[in-house]
Amino acid sequence: MSTKPMKPLGGQPPQQEIDINDTETVVCDECGNATFIQCFFLRRISPIVSPTGQEAMVPIQVYSCGNCGKVPDKFMPSNDS
Repeated sequence: MSTKPMKPLGGQPPQQEIDINDTETVVCDECGNATFIQCFFLRRISPIVSPTGQEAMVPIQVYSCGNCGKVPDKFMPSNDS
């Protein structure tokens, strides 16, 4: 077995280091809380428009406020029709 370092898979460039002081804290529009919980919207796809011809459920990840539960407008998925 080789002890030589391996190249990362996928050919992705190395992550750039970012100073946390150069970022801004995202806060809830309703209550000003700065902690969020990962949650999901579920969207049903009709068999008529589904590529497989079968009904499907699609999870859409969003973040809701850990205090009041509101999903900030900037985190809402677009509902373009």
